[in-house]
Amino acid sequence: MESRNPVRRRWQDPSMRQEHEACRRYTDRGEQLQSRVAAEGGDGSERRRDESQWGQCVGEKCGSGGIQTRTLWCVHVDGWSSHHSHCLHTPKPDSQRPCYKVCDWHQDLFEWDVSDWGPCLLIPFLSNELRLRTADCITAQHGIQRRSIHCVRTSNRTAVSSRICEFFSHKPPVEQACLIPCPQDCVVSDFTSWSSCSKTCGVGLQHRTRHVLATPMYGGANCPNLTETRTCTTLADCSTGEGEHQYSLKVGAWSECRLPQHKDAIFNGRTVLDYSANSHENNTVTQHTVAFHHHTHHHNHTHINNPMSWDLEVGYQTRHVRCTRSDGKNSMLSLCTKDSPPLTFQACVMPKDCQPSDWSPWSPCSKTCRSTDLSPGFRVRSRIATQIPHGGGKPCPPLEEKEACNIIGDLLPKCPRYVWRSTDWGECHILPLLGQPDQRQVNISRLCGAGVQTRKTYCVQVPDDSAPHHRKEVSRPVDGRLCDGNEPPLAVQSCSVPCQHHCVFSQWSSWGPCIHENCKEPQGKKGSRRRTREVLWQSGSALGSCPHTVEFTPCEDPVCYLWQVQQEGRCVPTKGSCGPGAAVQNVTCVSVEGKHVPDAHCEGDAPPPEGACEVSCPADCVVGSWSSWSSCSHSCATRTAEGRQSRTRTVLAIPGKDGKACPAAPALEEWRVCSDHPCMTFHWEASAWRPCVQNASAALNASAPGNGTCAAGVQSRNVTCVKKSVGAVLSKRCSDSSRPESFQPCLLPCKTDCIVTPFSEWTSCPSTCLPENGTAATQSRYRIIIQRPANGGQECPDTLFEERDCDFLPRCPVFRWRTHKWHSCMVVPDSVRRGLSGAGEDCGDGLETRGVSCVGENGEAANLTECLRWAGSLPPQIRRCRVACKDDCTLTAWSKFSECAGCGSARSRSRALTGRSKKKERCLNEELHPLEEVEACPCDEFLSQPYGDWSACVLPDRSAHSSLQGWMSRREVKECGQGLRFRAVACLNQRGHLVEPTLCTQTGYIMEVCHIPCPLDCKLSDWSPWSSCSVTRGSGLKMRSKWLREKPFNGGRPCPKLDLKNQVYEAVPCRGGSGQNEWRSEAWSICTINAVDDLPACGEGVQSRKIRCVKTGLISGEESIVDDSQCDAEEMPPRAQVCHLACPDDCVMGPWGPWSGCPQQCDTETLRNRSRQILRESAAASVTCPEQIQSESCVLNSTCFTYRFRASEWSTCQLSEDAVCGPGFRLRLVDCVRSDGKIVEMEMCEQFGLTTSWPLLENCVVECSVSCLLSDWSPWSECSHTCGGQGRLVRSRRILQEAHQEGRPCPSQLNQTRSCPVKPCYSWLLSDWSACIIEGGECGEGVRRRNLSCIVHWGNLNEPPPQPVEAELCGDVIRQQLLQQMEQPCFVPCPGDCHLTEWSPWSSCQLICLEGRSFEYTGRQARSRAVIVRAVENQASCPHQVFETKSCKEGKCHTYQWKTGGWSNNERAVWCQRSDGVNVTGGCFHQKRPTTLRHCHPPCTKPFSHCTPSGVCGCEKGYTEVMTSHGFLDYCTRTPGFDNNKKADVKSTSGRLKPRPSQANDLFSEWTLRPVGPDGRVKLWVYAVAVVGFIIILFVVVLSFLICQPSKSTSSPPQKPLTLAYDGDMDM
Repeated sequence: MESRNPVRRRWQDPSMRQEHEACRRYTDRGEQLQSRVAAEGGDGSERRRDESQWGQCVGEKCGSGGIQTRTLWCVHVDGWSSHHSHCLHTPKPDSQRPCYKVCDWHQDLFEWDVSDWGPCLLIPFLSNELRLRTADCITAQHGIQRRSIHCVRTSNRTAVSSRICEFFSHKPPVEQACLIPCPQDCVVSDFTSWSSCSKTCGVGLQHRTRHVLATPMYGGANCPNLTETRTCTTLADCSTGEGEHQYSLKVGAWSECRLPQHKDAIFNGRTVLDYSANSHENNTVTQHTVAFHHHTHHHNHTHINNPMSWDLEVGYQTRHVRCTRSDGKNSMLSLCTKDSPPLTFQACVMPKDCQPSDWSPWSPCSKTCRSTDLSPGFRVRSRIATQIPHGGGKPCPPLEEKEACNIIGDLLPKCPRYVWRSTDWGECHILPLLGQPDQRQVNISRLCGAGVQTRKTYCVQVPDDSAPHHRKEVSRPVDGRLCDGNEPPLAVQSCSVPCQHHCVFSQWSSWGPCIHENCKEPQGKKGSRRRTREVLWQSGSALGSCPHTVEFTPCEDPVCYLWQVQQEGRCVPTKGSCGPGAAVQNVTCVSVEGKHVPDAHCEGDAPPPEGACEVSCPADCVVGSWSSWSSCSHSCATRTAEGRQSRTRTVLAIPGKDGKACPAAPALEEWRVCSDHPCMTFHWEASAWRPCVQNASAALNASAPGNGTCAAGVQSRNVTCVKKSVGAVLSKRCSDSSRPESFQPCLLPCKTDCIVTPFSEWTSCPSTCLPENGTAATQSRYRIIIQRPANGGQECPDTLFEERDCDFLPRCPVFRWRTHKWHSCMVVPDSVRRGLSGAGEDCGDGLETRGVSCVGENGEAANLTECLRWAGSLPPQIRRCRVACKDDCTLTAWSKFSECAGCGSARSRSRALTGRSKKKERCLNEELHPLEEVEACPCDEFLSQPYGDWSACVLPDRSAHSSLQGWMSRREVKECGQGLRFRAVACLNQRGHLVEPTLCTQTGYIMEVCHIPCPLDCKLSDWSPWSSCSVTRGSGLKMRSKWLREKPFNGGRPCPKLDLKNQVYEAVPCRGGSGQNEWRSEAWSICTINAVDDLPACGEGVQSRKIRCVKTGLISGEESIVDDSQCDAEEMPPRAQVCHLACPDDCVMGPWGPWSGCPQQCDTETLRNRSRQILRESAAASVTCPEQIQSESCVLNSTCFTYRFRASEWSTCQLSEDAVCGPGFRLRLVDCVRSDGKIVEMEMCEQFGLTTSWPLLENCVVECSVSCLLSDWSPWSECSHTCGGQGRLVRSRRILQEAHQEGRPCPSQLNQTRSCPVKPCYSWLLSDWSACIIEGGECGEGVRRRNLSCIVHWGNLNEPPPQPVEAELCGDVIRQQLLQQMEQPCFVPCPGDCHLTEWSPWSSCQLICLEGRSFEYTGRQARSRAVIVRAVENQASCPHQVFETKSCKEGKCHTYQWKTGGWSNNERAVWCQRSDGVNVTGGCFHQKRPTTLRHCHPPCTKPFSHCTPSGVCGCEKGYTEVMTSHGFLDYCTRTPGFDNNKKADVKSTSGRLKPRPSQANDLFSEWTLRPVGPDGRVKLWVYAVAVVGFIIILFVVVLSFLICQPSKSTSSPPQKPLTLAYDGDMDM
């Protein structure tokens, strides 16, 4: 059961929460809610039903059958929902109602009609009063502006209920907040100086004026009076007669032009004297006009947009004329007119207002996209005048309108972005890297290595960044100027042309043993020997491209494995201590490479484990062991020779009596055949790999297709067996185990189709029609090859440039003006002049008119608008004329002009007076009636003169074809040679006027041949021969050099970096001294002993050997004998030595074995040993054998040596033979150096386990000398000036690649200019306003005129001065006059008139600003007219002062500040000054105005006192304040020493001290003579006393000196007193 809490509930709809805030704006919100609250229920709770807003009208058809619904529910009064049963006690509102359904097509029938925003008005204060806040306004005032909004029918613009339009769209806001700047007071300038007195005698008036600088705005204070007037008195007495009045004829303004009326209007336009009662002697000539039939023709024109002809009517106009007295009163007309009556009427042209055509459609908005520039775009529309105004008719309204558009840029699409794109890189070219001499000498087809390649850059429009880019984007090229803000991509880069593969090898190894083709399956008795070499370096990354590294030669009886026998123990005799015996030997199976293998690999039985040997008995002959085999005499066997090598052994001891005899001499030497293989070497030779071809069965194992590859392929090459010096042989002659691969997998490159950009947009055709004699215009477009085809891709199209004639352009229509016959001269009728009806003489000055119409090419009539557009200058329709009167001077017609005598002469024509005119004096005045006219003769001769400076030398342009292909196919651009230079020509006629240059020259230039000197590159000599090696032994460098022959000149390629001798060098490694020559020694001969008698030949003897110098390191691997001088003599082995042949009873020892090794540190405490064996015991028991072991200390560089590797210097970078620059290699050699500095064999270092990690070969790069590369010259720009002599044509080029290394530097001239042809500048020159012209009067209303003349000048109006020419050269003078104000009314005051001054100059453009920041973009200028009072009597009739404003641009912010002057008698001047230094009135805040008076209390009444700014009394300058004890001024005393701003007396201390009058009086109060006067100054007698005292003191000092001086001594020579510093002697 529900609790009965006192709650309230109501019906509510879903939209109520949204409407909750909106309801706050209504004041009756409480009443609306209160009406919905139901009465309190029985349960004590309050509930109510809420109804929502009605929803949209829903129905099946449009019309009245629709239904509107709304949602209802019950809510608690606090806002939460409740069950609907809680609201049953209140009536439930309706949830449906019928309605009228509006469909979408109804929207086209109605729309909102919105007016412009009204002015910004101040919002009311709490008191509901509108008032301007001036004092408390800081920045701006809040305002509101409103507009009217109605729902209207689109058909007839009638208003309907706003509810209809609300069905389709929300009602636009009716009001909006706005800001009104703070009130701006009027600001005026300072007054001018006072004028002179208006009268030369008696009492007159003076005036001074000021002008308005800024008008009041936004409720600011009005402008003060601009004029101040004061009386002035002249001391001179007015003589008799001067006090009388002066009279002046004052004319009024001309009336409107009117047509002559019917003769019944007798008094229409009649001139009569006005003697009305209130005239006070004012006699005024007044034109009374009867207004019955007054026609104002010029106000009733019908609006004709397309008239067919123009006709003008001639009427008349009148003006008031009166005689005015100097006091401003009117007088009799006869007092002012003497000879002839004043002119009160004249003929005129009936006014015709300007009639504009309809507006053209708005041009497209200049801003069509959203960019970073927040400024809006603009659009324009124009119209033309279909009726030229005449006779003061209404001038033409603006004929062009410009308005902002697309102000809200967010609604526009984003502006397109333009970026640079580039084509693929072109071919690699090396020729540009070479200098001039090298280009002529080198074989271009063989060049390789590093080079340069170029590509073309072009500008394209790119889509939005969000667009995906899945493929290479191809966009239409656009004008490159659209990409000017971006940096173009690089157009030049380095590249490389592959050279012929270059490899660096080691030396060939020695020939290996004869082995089977396959040692695992040996077959046959034929095998091969092989030798190898290693690839030390190869160019590029393609492995296997080097020549062969293995060579074969056939051999017999190949062996892959053999038994190796090593004797391990001593020979043990079988019987006794000597004789035959056996020795244990180690038998192993080894491969030919020396590796141990299982015994099963060796063929045959293994040698026995013991080998036979023999121990010599005491009496036996002892023979030494066999020496090593000598080197083979031939590297291979031929038909006539085969290789042999030998070994020897020597007799160590001769036999005894019964001992075993020595072998015969032949038995001591053995020979064997070596290198018995024939001199045939074979190797595998592989050709270059063929192109990759598709192979469906080949598996792509290396990588998946990608990076420009599309499929797996295979490439092959030919592999043949080649016999040296013969050629290809059967493959079986080479070893199959070393055969190179004939096939390898590869990646097939994709087919690359040619990619071409779409054609660019067609160049624009002329938007106007073609002139009658114009040539047909063409337009062109182009496209750019981005990617060249490759690998069988689609070829590029042939057409890259297209040109076509523009679509049919209509010929400009031909229209011309047709002038009708001049009407008769129309003058003011005499009836109008006299105000009488009836006949009279119509004569005098008048006007004649003619009609103008427009005809087409075929003579058919056309609208005048066509001629206004196409027919040129408008012919005049009005001219002045005269109808001769009886008293007029009559003259004959002008004669024909006389004949011309040539250029520079003149021609004349004449006329004469006729009849009675010959006797009339006024007719004889030739100024009024000239009788002769002279004019210059026309001349077709012109004078040309050079103008300006010569241009730079311009070389001939490249052909169009080469310019198109220049990016992709590189060619040398000629930068020197013969060209042309230009100089503009000014063409003058005989009068010195500038005319078109084509009248003098065809091109407007004079040209002459010029030469640009070609640059000369640095020239070096040829390479010198190689020098000797830099070291005498070991590894060094040998060099060759080039030296400087010619320095570069005129921007040629600079020289490479030269040494001090102006040389460049190249270095390669070498072996020092004898190079690779070394000594070779043969075996020792038999020891020769000189035996005595029959004694046995034993004991000491001599043995010798042959020593030869051989050259090693040959390509063939052999050694050649050279002269001994080519080997190092110091290292030559001995040719002979002492030997010992043991006697029969001696103990025979074997040769010493090698020394044992020393430690690497060569420790002296360590010993090394060597041993030998006893070959035969001594026969005598008493004789012992020598020592078998020797020991010695390891002494550094004596018995012990250390070894190290030493590398030579690097060679210079070595390139391929045909390469200019790019990647290469450099070499160095390594030596094994003993600790004593001797270079030994590399094996010595290797024996000690030394290894070198130093690279002997490394890659290097020779930097390419890239010359500067430039783009082509751009086309010549448009002339900077359309006429005159200041115009310049400019073309430029940019640097594509800066010079690098020794490349030719970039020229300094990247821009070229030349003068434009000097064309004459024709301009309209508007003269200054003339003085006010009063026709027929002395004062009153007049007119100012200015003339419009056509001038020719050189583009500068100052030098030379412009000269007048025919108006036709500047255009239509009539139309130009319509754009200018040629006449303006003016006023010349009569004596005594109260009048306005002339307009002051326009003030400077000023903006409304706050703290230097402007509220607006458009400023204002002001000017004013002040009132001048010349007579006191006329002050009542003075006009009011006036001012006006106009908008202006480029305004400035001005601030205003109060300025003050110095105080004088407690007063000072205070004025307001503008920030530009101009003193003004107004603009400064009155609340901040400084005070002009100051007051002190009590008043400053003491002498020489004044009131200070602090409000206390002080003393004037030169006086010191003496204050009372209360702090007030007691009196002012003169400051001692202060006299007319002079310095204080240096003799008086009182001038520097502040005076104390009270103390001074106390000090000198008891003195009779007081040294200080009452004014504080020292008295004169004090100075006199001081001077006398000083003289007395000086006298006493001198007298004391004379008395105390010692007497002179005669015993000693006189000496110079030491007090003299210099007495004239040079020694001092």
